Amino acid sequence: MGIFDLFKSSKYSKMDQQILESTIQNYIATGFSPKDAKDMSTSMLDSCIAQSKKDGTYDLPGNFGDIMIGAVHTSDPILAKVFDKIREKLPIKRQDGVKDEDIKWWWNLNDIERRMMIAQDDASKLNSFMTDRKKGMSKEEAAVRVRKYFPIYGDPEDITNASGDDRPLPYELKDRINLYIEKKVKGNTDEYRDEIERSSSFNSLIRKEIKANNI
Repeated sequence: MGIFDLFKSSKYSKMDQQILESTIQNYIATGFSPKDAKDMSTSMLDSCIAQSKKDGTYDLPGNFGDIMIGAVHTSDPILAKVFDKIREKLPIKRQDGVKDEDIKWWWNLNDIERRMMIAQDDASKLNSFMTDRKKGMSKEEAAVRVRKYFPIYGDPEDITNASGDDRPLPYELKDRINLYIEKKVKGNTDEYRDEIERSSSFNSLIRKEIKANNI
């Protein structure tokens, strides 16, 4: 019996179970024990499923991205309602460099897969924040460092915690940003670190690189 067979649960759909197993595997690969990886991933998944069902997006079709860009049409009134709510945010996102292929990539993902990506990102940022706090940084200093070294995603119109080029990036850019980070990490890391330090935030650096067609 494999390690993941021990974690299977009938309360999850086949897709949810696959996402759970992938998340557990990722955490184990980063050094967590199987039990800790399982506990964190299960808690994260349960929260994502609950919120997805509350928001009415749990059953979005796998081609929702195609619907978003108009490649496929729907007459389903429930889908149309979700579609209209999301689509009204697209103009501001396009101003940040979001393209049709970005919309298609993000919204063709399973809703739980999207939410788990966000949850894992949030967990990484929280871990970085707590680590810096333990090193003696103040809350403000630790928060600044998180914004310096991590992309912060969300509603680009939300200026609660940051404004201008420091405000949240659209989630639709996540894949392109990940590829950019991978490329930079494999290159001149000292130069990359200097670029980060010279920027007011990682989001500011990303927006500058998008304008320069480097992302």
